[in-house]
Amino acid sequence: MWISFAGIITNYKDVKQFLVQKGHKFRSDTDTEIIAKLIKHIHGLHPNYSFRELVEQVIQQLEGAFALCFKSMHFPGEVVATRRGSPLLVGIKTKTKLATDHIPILYSKEHSKLKDHRPHGHEIPAHGLARSQSTSEFLPQGDNKEVEYFFASDASAIIEHTDRVIYLLDDDVASVEKEGVLKIHRLKRTLEDTHAREITTLKMEIQQIMKGNFSSFMQKEIFEQPESVVTTMRGRINFDSETVVLGGIKDYIGEIRRCRRLLLIACGTSYNSAIATRQLLEELTELPVMVDLASDFLDRNTPIFRDDVCFFISQSGETADTLMALRYCKQRGALIVGITNTVGSSICRESHCGVHINAGPEIGVASTKAYTSQIISLVMFALMVSEDRISAQPRRSEIIQGLRNLPDQIKEVLELDSKIQEISKKVFEKKSLLVLGRGYNYATCLEGALKIKEITYMHSEGILAGELKHGPLALVDKGMPIIMICTRDNVFVKCMNALQQVTAREGRPILICHKNDQEPQKYGSSVLEVPKTVDCLQGILTVIPLQLVSYHVAVLKGCNVDCPRNLAKSVTVE
Repeated sequence: MWISFAGIITNYKDVKQFLVQKGHKFRSDTDTEIIAKLIKHIHGLHPNYSFRELVEQVIQQLEGAFALCFKSMHFPGEVVATRRGSPLLVGIKTKTKLATDHIPILYSKEHSKLKDHRPHGHEIPAHGLARSQSTSEFLPQGDNKEVEYFFASDASAIIEHTDRVIYLLDDDVASVEKEGVLKIHRLKRTLEDTHAREITTLKMEIQQIMKGNFSSFMQKEIFEQPESVVTTMRGRINFDSETVVLGGIKDYIGEIRRCRRLLLIACGTSYNSAIATRQLLEELTELPVMVDLASDFLDRNTPIFRDDVCFFISQSGETADTLMALRYCKQRGALIVGITNTVGSSICRESHCGVHINAGPEIGVASTKAYTSQIISLVMFALMVSEDRISAQPRRSEIIQGLRNLPDQIKEVLELDSKIQEISKKVFEKKSLLVLGRGYNYATCLEGALKIKEITYMHSEGILAGELKHGPLALVDKGMPIIMICTRDNVFVKCMNALQQVTAREGRPILICHKNDQEPQKYGSSVLEVPKTVDCLQGILTVIPLQLVSYHVAVLKGCNVDCPRNLAKSVTVE
Protein backbone atom coordinates (compact mmCIF):
# COMPACT_ATOMS: atom_id res chain seq x y z
CA MET A 1 0.00 0.00 0.00
CA TRP A 2 1.32 3.45 -0.96
CA ILE A 3 -0.36 6.53 0.51
CA SER A 4 0.41 10.20 -0.13
CA PHE A 5 -0.93 12.12 2.86
CA ALA A 6 -1.25 15.79 3.81
CA GLY A 7 -3.07 17.02 6.89
CA ILE A 8 -3.84 15.68 10.34
CA ILE A 9 -6.10 12.94 11.68
CA THR A 10 -7.54 14.21 14.96
CA ASN A 11 -9.04 10.89 16.10
CA TYR A 12 -6.02 8.76 15.21
CA LYS A 13 -5.50 7.59 18.82
CA ASP A 14 -9.01 6.13 18.96
CA VAL A 15 -8.62 4.45 15.58
CA LYS A 16 -5.19 3.14 16.56
CA GLN A 17 -6.55 1.67 19.81
CA PHE A 18 -9.32 -0.04 17.85
CA LEU A 19 -6.81 -1.53 15.38
CA VAL A 20 -4.45 -2.68 18.15
CA GLN A 21 -7.38 -4.54 19.72
CA LYS A 22 -7.89 -6.23 16.34
CA GLY A 23 -4.28 -7.47 16.38
CA HIS A 24 -2.56 -4.91 14.16
CA LYS A 25 1.01 -3.92 15.05
CA PHE A 26 2.37 -0.40 14.49
CA ARG A 27 5.90 0.66 13.61
CA SER A 28 5.52 4.38 14.32
CA ASP A 29 3.48 6.92 16.27
CA THR A 30 2.37 8.86 13.19
CA ASP A 31 -1.25 9.41 12.28
CA THR A 32 -0.46 8.38 8.68
CA GLU A 33 0.16 4.72 9.57
CA ILE A 34 -3.33 4.20 10.96
CA ILE A 35 -4.79 4.93 7.50
CA ALA A 36 -2.82 2.11 5.88
CA LYS A 37 -3.66 -0.28 8.73
CA LEU A 38 -7.34 0.66 8.63
CA ILE A 39 -7.70 0.01 4.90
CA LYS A 40 -5.89 -3.32 5.36
CA HIS A 41 -8.30 -4.22 8.17
CA ILE A 42 -11.39 -3.43 6.08
CA HIS A 43 -9.95 -5.25 3.04
CA GLY A 44 -9.49 -8.33 5.23
CA LEU A 45 -13.15 -8.19 6.27
CA HIS A 46 -14.46 -7.50 2.77
CA PRO A 47 -12.04 -8.81 0.10
CA ASN A 48 -14.66 -8.29 -2.63
CA TYR A 49 -14.80 -4.53 -2.17
CA SER A 50 -13.37 -2.38 -4.96
CA PHE A 51 -10.43 -0.08 -4.23
CA ARG A 52 -12.70 2.95 -4.27
CA GLU A 53 -15.17 1.35 -1.86
CA LEU A 54 -12.37 0.55 0.58
CA VAL A 55 -11.25 4.18 0.55
CA GLU A 56 -14.84 5.33 1.09
CA GLN A 57 -15.09 3.08 4.13
CA VAL A 58 -11.79 4.40 5.51
CA ILE A 59 -12.56 8.11 5.24
CA GLN A 60 -15.85 7.64 7.08
CA GLN A 61 -13.84 6.62 10.13
CA LEU A 62 -11.40 9.55 9.96
CA GLU A 63 -11.81 12.95 11.57
CA GLY A 64 -9.63 15.97 10.81
CA ALA A 65 -8.33 17.71 7.70
CA PHE A 66 -6.58 15.66 5.04
CA ALA A 67 -5.86 15.03 1.37
CA LEU A 68 -5.13 11.39 0.50
CA CYS A 69 -3.94 9.56 -2.59
CA PHE A 70 -3.90 5.72 -2.55
CA LYS A 71 -2.14 3.07 -4.68
CA SER A 72 -2.04 -0.66 -3.89
CA MET A 73 -0.43 -3.84 -5.21
CA HIS A 74 -3.84 -5.49 -4.76
CA PHE A 75 -5.34 -3.08 -7.32
CA PRO A 76 -2.66 -2.54 -10.00
CA GLY A 77 -3.24 0.30 -12.42
CA GLU A 78 -5.72 2.05 -10.10
CA VAL A 79 -5.47 5.26 -8.07
CA VAL A 80 -7.99 6.65 -5.59
CA ALA A 81 -7.80 10.17 -4.09
CA THR A 82 -9.97 12.07 -1.65
CA ARG A 83 -9.96 15.20 0.48
CA ARG A 84 -11.55 16.83 3.48
CA GLY A 85 -10.40 20.27 4.57
CA SER A 86 -7.12 20.08 2.59
CA PRO A 87 -6.77 21.18 -1.05
CA LEU A 88 -6.66 18.55 -3.80
CA LEU A 89 -7.05 18.85 -7.55
CA VAL A 90 -6.85 16.52 -10.54
CA GLY A 91 -4.91 17.60 -13.62
CA ILE A 92 -6.02 16.11 -16.97
CA LYS A 93 -3.68 15.82 -19.97
CA THR A 94 -4.89 14.57 -23.36
CA LYS A 95 -3.78 15.00 -26.95
CA THR A 96 -7.33 15.73 -28.09
CA LYS A 97 -10.31 17.56 -26.64
CA LEU A 98 -12.54 15.97 -24.02
CA ALA A 99 -16.11 15.06 -24.89
CA THR A 100 -17.39 17.22 -22.02
CA ASP A 101 -16.08 20.01 -19.78
CA HIS A 102 -17.86 18.55 -16.73
CA ILE A 103 -17.53 15.23 -14.96
CA PRO A 104 -20.74 13.96 -13.35
CA ILE A 105 -20.88 13.00 -9.67
CA LEU A 106 -21.93 9.44 -8.83
CA TYR A 107 -23.68 8.77 -5.52
CA SER A 108 -23.78 5.73 -3.24
CA LYS A 109 -26.98 4.09 -2.06
CA GLU A 110 -27.02 2.70 1.47
CA HIS A 111 -28.45 -0.79 1.62
CA SER A 112 -26.78 -2.58 4.54
CA LYS A 113 -24.76 -2.24 7.73
CA LEU A 114 -21.57 -4.05 8.58
CA LYS A 115 -21.61 -5.81 11.92
CA ASP A 116 -18.30 -4.29 12.97
CA HIS A 117 -17.72 -1.33 15.19
CA ARG A 118 -15.87 1.96 15.16
CA PRO A 119 -13.59 2.81 18.08
CA HIS A 120 -16.45 4.84 19.59
CA GLY A 121 -18.89 1.95 19.28
CA HIS A 122 -20.69 3.21 16.15
CA GLU A 123 -21.41 0.84 13.32
CA ILE A 124 -19.46 1.24 10.08
CA PRO A 125 -21.98 1.93 7.31
CA ALA A 126 -21.49 0.02 4.08
CA HIS A 127 -22.42 1.50 0.74
CA GLY A 128 -23.47 -0.60 -2.19
CA LEU A 129 -22.42 -0.63 -5.77
CA ALA A 130 -25.60 0.95 -7.11
CA ARG A 131 -24.72 4.25 -8.81
CA SER A 132 -26.57 6.77 -10.91
CA GLN A 133 -25.24 6.62 -14.45
CA SER A 134 -24.50 9.65 -16.61
CA THR A 135 -25.04 10.04 -20.32
CA SER A 136 -21.91 12.26 -20.54
CA GLU A 137 -18.79 10.33 -21.55
CA PHE A 138 -15.73 11.71 -19.82
CA LEU A 139 -13.21 10.61 -22.45
CA PRO A 140 -11.02 12.26 -25.12
CA GLN A 141 -12.64 12.72 -28.50
CA GLY A 142 -11.27 11.05 -31.61
CA ASP A 143 -9.18 7.91 -32.04
CA ASN A 144 -6.46 8.81 -29.51
CA LYS A 145 -7.94 7.92 -26.13
CA GLU A 146 -4.71 8.39 -24.16
CA VAL A 147 -5.16 10.43 -21.00
CA GLU A 148 -2.91 11.25 -18.04
CA TYR A 149 -4.08 12.29 -14.58
CA PHE A 150 -2.09 14.31 -12.05
CA PHE A 151 -3.06 14.64 -8.38
CA ALA A 152 -1.69 17.67 -6.52
CA SER A 153 -2.55 20.10 -3.74
CA ASP A 154 -1.64 23.17 -5.82
CA ALA A 155 -1.95 23.99 -9.51
CA SER A 156 1.64 25.26 -9.72
CA ALA A 157 2.86 21.68 -9.22
CA ILE A 158 1.30 20.46 -12.49
CA ILE A 159 1.16 23.52 -14.74
CA GLU A 160 4.18 22.30 -16.72
CA HIS A 161 2.18 19.18 -17.68
CA THR A 162 -1.36 20.48 -18.18
CA ASP A 163 -3.55 23.55 -17.71
CA ARG A 164 -6.82 21.61 -17.27
CA VAL A 165 -7.78 20.79 -13.70
CA ILE A 166 -10.74 19.68 -11.59
CA TYR A 167 -10.90 21.04 -8.04
CA LEU A 168 -12.24 18.34 -5.72
CA LEU A 169 -14.63 19.26 -2.91
CA ASP A 170 -14.69 17.85 0.62
CA ASP A 171 -15.50 14.10 0.66
CA ASP A 172 -15.19 13.72 -3.12
CA VAL A 173 -13.59 10.36 -3.95
CA ALA A 174 -11.84 10.41 -7.32
CA SER A 175 -10.87 7.04 -8.79
CA VAL A 176 -8.87 6.21 -11.89
CA GLU A 177 -9.61 2.63 -12.91
CA LYS A 178 -7.67 0.22 -15.13
CA GLU A 179 -9.38 1.49 -18.26
CA GLY A 180 -8.03 4.97 -17.54
CA VAL A 181 -11.47 6.44 -16.84
CA LEU A 182 -11.78 9.05 -14.09
CA LYS A 183 -14.87 8.89 -11.90
CA ILE A 184 -15.85 11.05 -8.95
CA HIS A 185 -18.06 9.56 -6.26
CA ARG A 186 -19.75 10.91 -3.17
CA LEU A 187 -21.28 8.96 -0.32
CA LYS A 188 -24.35 11.16 -0.02
CA ARG A 189 -26.09 13.98 -1.83
CA THR A 190 -26.27 17.43 -0.22
CA LEU A 191 -28.39 20.47 -1.02
CA GLU A 192 -25.32 22.45 -2.12
CA ASP A 193 -24.16 19.76 -4.56
CA THR A 194 -23.77 20.83 -8.19
CA HIS A 195 -23.87 17.15 -9.33
CA ALA A 196 -20.81 17.76 -11.53
CA ARG A 197 -17.26 19.05 -11.27
CA GLU A 198 -16.17 21.56 -13.87
CA ILE A 199 -12.88 21.28 -15.74
CA THR A 200 -11.09 24.60 -15.21
CA THR A 201 -8.46 25.94 -17.61
CA LEU A 202 -5.61 27.55 -15.69
CA LYS A 203 -4.28 30.93 -16.77
CA MET A 204 -0.98 30.43 -14.98
CA GLU A 205 2.11 30.71 -17.17
CA ILE A 206 5.02 28.28 -16.68
CA GLN A 207 7.37 31.27 -16.64
CA GLN A 208 5.57 32.60 -13.58
CA ILE A 209 6.66 29.65 -11.47
CA MET A 210 10.27 29.44 -12.70
CA LYS A 211 13.04 31.03 -10.66
CA GLY A 212 14.64 32.81 -13.60
CA ASN A 213 17.84 34.59 -12.51
CA PHE A 214 16.98 34.34 -8.81
CA SER A 215 18.46 31.81 -6.41
CA SER A 216 15.14 31.02 -4.73
CA PHE A 217 11.41 31.52 -5.19
CA MET A 218 11.25 33.71 -2.10
CA GLN A 219 13.85 36.10 -3.49
CA LYS A 220 12.03 36.16 -6.84
CA GLU A 221 8.70 36.89 -5.16
CA ILE A 222 10.15 39.73 -3.07
CA PHE A 223 11.49 41.35 -6.23
CA GLU A 224 8.22 40.78 -8.10
CA GLN A 225 6.34 43.14 -5.78
CA PRO A 226 6.52 46.23 -8.06
CA GLU A 227 4.64 44.16 -10.66
CA SER A 228 2.36 42.25 -8.27
CA VAL A 229 0.94 45.42 -6.69
CA VAL A 230 0.20 46.80 -10.17
CA THR A 231 -1.60 43.55 -11.06
CA THR A 232 -3.64 43.79 -7.86
CA MET A 233 -4.78 47.32 -8.78
CA ARG A 234 -5.16 46.81 -12.53
CA GLY A 235 -8.70 47.37 -13.78
CA ARG A 236 -9.89 48.34 -10.32
CA ILE A 237 -8.53 51.84 -9.73
CA ASN A 238 -8.94 54.74 -12.14
CA PHE A 239 -6.26 57.15 -10.98
CA ASP A 240 -7.57 60.04 -13.09
CA SER A 241 -11.18 59.94 -11.91
CA GLU A 242 -10.08 58.58 -8.49
CA THR A 243 -12.67 55.82 -8.50
CA VAL A 244 -12.32 52.26 -7.22
CA VAL A 245 -14.44 49.30 -8.36
CA LEU A 246 -14.02 45.78 -6.98
CA GLY A 247 -16.21 43.67 -9.24
CA GLY A 248 -16.47 40.79 -6.77
CA ILE A 249 -18.19 42.86 -4.07
CA LYS A 250 -19.83 45.80 -5.87
CA ASP A 251 -23.29 44.21 -5.64
CA TYR A 252 -22.94 43.92 -1.86
CA ILE A 253 -21.63 47.41 -1.04
CA GLY A 254 -25.04 48.66 0.12
CA GLU A 255 -25.40 45.75 2.52
CA ILE A 256 -21.85 46.26 3.81
CA ARG A 257 -22.48 49.96 4.49
CA ARG A 258 -25.54 49.06 6.57
CA CYS A 259 -23.80 46.39 8.66
CA ARG A 260 -23.23 46.40 12.42
CA ARG A 261 -19.45 45.75 12.30
CA LEU A 262 -16.64 44.32 10.19
CA LEU A 263 -14.77 41.22 11.33
CA LEU A 264 -11.40 40.39 9.75
CA ILE A 265 -10.48 36.76 10.43
CA ALA A 266 -7.23 35.15 9.31
CA CYS A 267 -4.05 33.33 10.36
CA GLY A 268 -0.34 34.16 10.18
CA THR A 269 0.69 36.62 7.47
CA SER A 270 -2.94 37.18 6.43
CA TYR A 271 -3.76 38.16 10.02
CA ASN A 272 -0.94 40.71 9.90
CA SER A 273 -2.42 42.22 6.72
CA ALA A 274 -5.70 42.65 8.62
CA ILE A 275 -3.84 44.42 11.47
CA ALA A 276 -2.13 46.64 8.87
CA THR A 277 -5.45 47.91 7.47
CA ARG A 278 -7.67 47.93 10.57
CA GLN A 279 -6.97 51.59 11.36
CA LEU A 280 -7.82 52.75 7.83
CA LEU A 281 -10.98 50.64 7.71
CA GLU A 282 -12.15 52.21 10.99
CA GLU A 283 -11.37 55.67 9.66
CA LEU A 284 -13.02 55.41 6.22
CA THR A 285 -15.97 53.13 7.00
CA GLU A 286 -16.71 54.54 10.48
CA LEU A 287 -17.64 51.00 11.50
CA PRO A 288 -16.29 48.96 14.43
CA VAL A 289 -13.58 46.61 13.12
CA MET A 290 -12.60 43.40 14.90
CA VAL A 291 -9.46 41.50 13.91
CA ASP A 292 -9.23 37.89 15.06
CA LEU A 293 -6.93 34.92 14.68
CA ALA A 294 -9.13 32.18 13.21
CA SER A 295 -8.08 29.57 15.77
CA ASP A 296 -8.80 31.86 18.74
CA PHE A 297 -12.06 33.00 17.13
CA LEU A 298 -13.29 29.40 17.04
CA ASP A 299 -12.07 28.63 20.56
CA ARG A 300 -14.18 31.47 21.97
CA ASN A 301 -17.45 30.60 20.18
CA THR A 302 -17.68 34.28 19.27
CA PRO A 303 -21.21 35.73 18.95
CA ILE A 304 -22.01 36.44 15.29
CA PHE A 305 -25.09 38.30 14.03
CA ARG A 306 -26.90 38.50 10.71
CA ASP A 307 -25.85 42.13 10.21
CA ASP A 308 -22.13 41.35 10.62
CA VAL A 309 -19.78 41.33 7.63
CA CYS A 310 -16.96 38.80 8.01
CA PHE A 311 -13.80 38.96 5.91
CA PHE A 312 -11.77 35.76 5.60
CA ILE A 313 -8.23 36.37 4.38
CA SER A 314 -6.05 33.52 3.11
CA GLN A 315 -3.37 33.34 0.44
CA SER A 316 -4.19 29.73 -0.43
CA GLY A 317 -7.92 29.93 0.27
CA GLU A 318 -7.63 26.55 2.01
CA THR A 319 -6.38 27.46 5.51
CA ALA A 320 -8.26 25.02 7.75
CA ASP A 321 -8.90 27.28 10.76
CA THR A 322 -9.98 30.17 8.53
CA LEU A 323 -12.29 27.88 6.56
CA MET A 324 -13.90 26.49 9.73
CA ALA A 325 -14.40 30.03 11.03
CA LEU A 326 -16.03 30.93 7.69
CA ARG A 327 -18.52 28.08 8.01
CA TYR A 328 -19.22 29.05 11.62
CA CYS A 329 -20.10 32.62 10.58
CA LYS A 330 -22.03 31.52 7.50
CA GLN A 331 -24.28 29.26 9.58
CA ARG A 332 -25.16 32.28 11.72
CA GLY A 333 -26.24 34.38 8.75
CA ALA A 334 -23.32 36.82 8.41
CA LEU A 335 -22.25 38.14 5.01
CA ILE A 336 -19.03 36.31 4.01
CA VAL A 337 -16.32 38.12 2.04
CA GLY A 338 -13.30 36.09 0.87
CA ILE A 339 -9.89 37.67 0.21
CA THR A 340 -7.69 35.04 -1.48
CA ASN A 341 -4.99 34.57 -4.09
CA THR A 342 -6.28 31.25 -5.43
CA VAL A 343 -9.23 31.02 -7.81
CA GLY A 344 -11.37 27.95 -7.15
CA SER A 345 -10.18 27.54 -3.56
CA SER A 346 -12.57 26.50 -0.77
CA ILE A 347 -12.84 30.03 0.64
CA CYS A 348 -13.56 31.37 -2.87
CA ARG A 349 -16.35 28.88 -3.40
CA GLU A 350 -17.97 29.23 0.02
CA SER A 351 -17.95 33.04 0.26
CA HIS A 352 -20.92 35.18 -0.78
CA CYS A 353 -18.57 37.61 -2.50
CA GLY A 354 -14.88 38.48 -2.44
CA VAL A 355 -11.71 39.93 -3.88
CA HIS A 356 -9.06 37.96 -5.74
CA ILE A 357 -5.78 39.68 -4.86
CA ASN A 358 -4.12 38.76 -8.20
CA ALA A 359 -0.60 38.59 -6.73
CA GLY A 360 0.32 35.71 -9.04
CA PRO A 361 1.48 32.25 -7.94
CA GLU A 362 3.52 32.25 -4.74
CA ILE A 363 5.74 29.17 -4.50
CA GLY A 364 7.90 30.01 -1.48
CA VAL A 365 6.36 28.95 1.83
CA ALA A 366 7.01 32.37 3.39
CA SER A 367 4.40 34.74 1.97
CA THR A 368 5.82 38.03 0.66
CA LYS A 369 4.08 39.52 -2.37
CA ALA A 370 0.71 38.11 -1.23
CA TYR A 371 1.04 40.12 2.00
CA THR A 372 1.48 43.45 0.20
CA SER A 373 -1.32 42.61 -2.26
CA GLN A 374 -3.66 41.69 0.61
CA ILE A 375 -3.03 45.11 2.17
CA ILE A 376 -3.77 46.86 -1.13
CA SER A 377 -6.96 44.81 -1.62
CA LEU A 378 -8.26 45.85 1.81
CA VAL A 379 -7.23 49.47 1.19
CA MET A 380 -9.18 49.42 -2.09
CA PHE A 381 -12.19 48.02 -0.24
CA ALA A 382 -12.01 50.91 2.25
CA LEU A 383 -11.77 53.41 -0.64
CA MET A 384 -14.77 51.85 -2.39
CA VAL A 385 -16.99 51.80 0.70
CA SER A 386 -16.21 55.46 1.51
CA GLU A 387 -16.71 56.89 -2.00
CA ASP A 388 -20.10 58.43 -1.05
CA ARG A 389 -18.71 60.32 1.96
CA ILE A 390 -17.92 63.93 1.01
CA SER A 391 -15.80 64.51 4.10
CA ALA A 392 -13.56 61.56 3.18
CA GLN A 393 -12.75 62.76 -0.36
CA PRO A 394 -9.45 64.57 0.42
CA ARG A 395 -8.21 61.53 2.32
CA ARG A 396 -9.33 59.17 -0.47
CA SER A 397 -7.57 61.31 -3.06
CA GLU A 398 -4.35 61.28 -1.04
CA ILE A 399 -4.42 57.48 -0.73
CA ILE A 400 -5.24 56.87 -4.41
CA GLN A 401 -2.32 59.05 -5.52
CA GLY A 402 -0.14 57.19 -3.02
CA LEU A 403 -1.18 53.92 -4.66
CA ARG A 404 -0.24 55.36 -8.07
CA ASN A 405 3.34 56.03 -6.91
CA LEU A 406 3.72 52.79 -4.97
CA PRO A 407 5.32 50.53 -7.66
CA ASP A 408 8.17 52.99 -8.31
CA GLN A 409 8.71 53.45 -4.59
CA ILE A 410 8.91 49.67 -4.07
CA LYS A 411 11.61 49.51 -6.77
CA GLU A 412 13.49 52.19 -4.84
CA VAL A 413 13.32 50.13 -1.63
CA LEU A 414 14.55 47.01 -3.44
CA GLU A 415 17.71 48.93 -4.39
CA LEU A 416 18.68 48.67 -0.70
CA ASP A 417 19.29 44.94 -1.16
CA SER A 418 23.10 45.07 -1.05
CA LYS A 419 23.07 47.31 2.05
CA ILE A 420 20.58 44.97 3.75
CA GLN A 421 22.86 42.04 2.93
CA GLU A 422 25.72 43.76 4.78
CA ILE A 423 23.49 44.49 7.79
CA SER A 424 22.36 40.85 7.82
CA LYS A 425 25.98 39.74 8.29
CA LYS A 426 26.01 41.57 11.63
CA VAL A 427 22.93 39.82 13.02
CA PHE A 428 22.80 36.32 11.53
CA GLU A 429 24.83 34.74 14.36
CA LYS A 430 22.64 36.26 17.08
CA LYS A 431 20.06 34.14 18.88
CA SER A 432 17.25 36.69 18.98
CA LEU A 433 16.04 39.86 17.28
CA LEU A 434 13.46 42.48 18.25
CA VAL A 435 11.41 44.56 15.79
CA LEU A 436 9.81 47.72 17.22
CA GLY A 437 7.25 50.14 15.81
CA ARG A 438 3.76 51.48 16.32
CA GLY A 439 0.75 52.86 14.47
CA TYR A 440 0.49 51.58 10.92
CA ASN A 441 3.97 50.05 11.26
CA TYR A 442 3.00 47.74 14.12
CA ALA A 443 1.75 45.16 11.59
CA THR A 444 5.11 45.53 9.81
CA CYS A 445 6.86 44.55 13.05
CA LEU A 446 4.67 41.47 13.43
CA GLU A 447 5.12 40.45 9.81
CA GLY A 448 8.89 41.11 9.78
CA ALA A 449 9.36 39.09 12.97
CA LEU A 450 7.24 36.26 11.55
CA LYS A 451 9.36 36.12 8.38
CA ILE A 452 12.58 36.01 10.42
CA LYS A 453 11.19 33.21 12.61
CA GLU A 454 9.93 30.98 9.83
CA ILE A 455 12.86 31.35 7.42
CA THR A 456 15.92 31.76 9.68
CA TYR A 457 14.75 29.74 12.75
CA MET A 458 15.99 32.66 14.86
CA HIS A 459 13.76 33.84 17.69
CA SER A 460 12.23 37.15 16.71
CA GLU A 461 9.50 39.28 18.23
CA GLY A 462 7.45 42.13 16.85
CA ILE A 463 6.78 44.59 19.68
CA LEU A 464 4.45 47.56 19.83
CA ALA A 465 6.77 50.42 20.79
CA GLY A 466 4.17 51.75 23.23
CA GLU A 467 4.56 48.55 25.25
CA LEU A 468 8.34 48.90 25.59
CA LYS A 469 8.26 49.99 29.22
CA HIS A 470 5.85 47.22 30.17
CA GLY A 471 8.44 44.45 29.99
CA PRO A 472 10.36 44.30 26.67
CA LEU A 473 12.77 47.07 27.75
CA ALA A 474 14.39 44.51 30.08
CA LEU A 475 15.68 42.68 26.98
CA VAL A 476 17.53 45.70 25.62
CA ASP A 477 21.32 45.79 25.90
CA LYS A 478 24.26 46.32 23.56
CA GLY A 479 24.21 42.68 22.47
CA MET A 480 20.52 42.51 21.49
CA PRO A 481 19.92 43.23 17.78
CA ILE A 482 16.97 45.61 17.39
CA ILE A 483 15.25 46.90 14.27
CA MET A 484 13.14 50.03 14.80
CA ILE A 485 10.71 51.59 12.35
CA CYS A 486 10.50 55.34 12.82
CA THR A 487 8.70 57.12 9.98
CA ARG A 488 7.08 60.59 9.90
CA ASP A 489 3.44 59.98 10.77
CA ASN A 490 1.09 60.80 13.63
CA VAL A 491 3.06 58.57 16.06
CA PHE A 492 6.54 59.80 15.07
CA VAL A 493 7.13 61.67 18.35
CA LYS A 494 6.15 58.58 20.34
CA CYS A 495 8.47 56.41 18.25
CA MET A 496 11.32 58.85 18.83
CA ASN A 497 10.69 58.55 22.58
CA ALA A 498 10.94 54.75 22.33
CA LEU A 499 14.11 55.09 20.24
CA GLN A 500 15.73 57.25 22.91
CA GLN A 501 14.71 54.73 25.58
CA VAL A 502 16.47 51.99 23.62
CA THR A 503 19.70 53.94 23.05
CA ALA A 504 19.77 55.01 26.72
CA ARG A 505 20.08 51.27 27.60
CA GLU A 506 23.06 50.88 25.22
CA GLY A 507 20.83 49.48 22.49
CA ARG A 508 22.22 49.88 18.96
CA PRO A 509 19.10 49.83 16.77
CA ILE A 510 18.99 49.35 13.02
CA LEU A 511 16.65 52.10 11.84
CA ILE A 512 14.10 52.09 9.04
CA CYS A 513 13.12 55.71 8.44
CA HIS A 514 12.27 58.20 5.71
CA LYS A 515 14.86 59.43 3.26
CA ASN A 516 16.96 62.37 4.46
CA ASP A 517 15.28 62.41 7.87
CA GLN A 518 18.24 63.38 10.03
CA GLU A 519 16.50 63.46 13.41
CA PRO A 520 16.11 59.69 13.97
CA GLN A 521 19.22 58.75 12.01
CA LYS A 522 21.63 60.03 14.67
CA TYR A 523 20.36 57.29 17.02
CA GLY A 524 20.85 54.36 14.64
CA SER A 525 23.87 52.07 14.29
CA SER A 526 22.70 51.39 10.70
CA VAL A 527 20.02 53.18 8.71
CA LEU A 528 17.74 51.99 5.92
CA GLU A 529 16.03 54.92 4.19
CA VAL A 530 12.70 54.33 2.47
CA PRO A 531 10.57 56.77 0.42
CA LYS A 532 7.78 58.68 2.15
CA THR A 533 4.20 57.79 1.23
CA VAL A 534 0.72 58.05 2.77
CA ASP A 535 0.76 56.72 6.33
CA CYS A 536 -1.63 53.83 5.61
CA LEU A 537 0.60 52.60 2.75
CA GLN A 538 3.92 53.13 4.52
CA GLY A 539 3.84 49.58 5.92
CA ILE A 540 4.17 48.19 2.39
CA LEU A 541 7.48 50.03 1.96
CA THR A 542 8.82 49.30 5.45
CA VAL A 543 8.07 45.54 5.35
CA ILE A 544 10.22 44.90 2.27
CA PRO A 545 13.55 45.58 4.08
CA LEU A 546 12.45 43.08 6.74
CA GLN A 547 11.58 40.49 4.06
CA LEU A 548 15.08 40.99 2.64
CA VAL A 549 16.68 40.75 6.11
CA SER A 550 14.94 37.40 6.71
CA TYR A 551 16.04 36.17 3.27
CA HIS A 552 19.70 37.15 3.63
CA VAL A 553 19.99 35.89 7.22
CA ALA A 554 18.52 32.55 6.14
CA VAL A 555 21.01 32.28 3.27
CA LEU A 556 23.92 33.11 5.61
CA LYS A 557 22.72 30.46 8.07
CA GLY A 558 22.41 27.87 5.29
CA CYS A 559 18.64 27.43 5.72
CA ASN A 560 16.30 26.23 3.00
CA VAL A 561 14.67 29.53 2.09
CA ASP A 562 11.74 28.19 0.08
CA CYS A 563 10.90 25.18 2.26
CA PRO A 564 11.50 25.96 5.95
CA ARG A 565 11.33 22.99 8.28
CA ASN A 566 7.99 21.89 9.74
CA LEU A 567 5.99 24.33 7.57
CA ALA A 568 3.82 23.98 4.46
CA LYS A 569 2.46 26.47 1.94
CA SER A 570 -1.19 25.64 2.45
CA VAL A 571 -1.74 25.40 6.20
CA THR A 572 -4.57 22.92 6.52
CA VAL A 573 -4.14 21.94 10.17
CA GLU A 574 -4.47 23.70 13.49
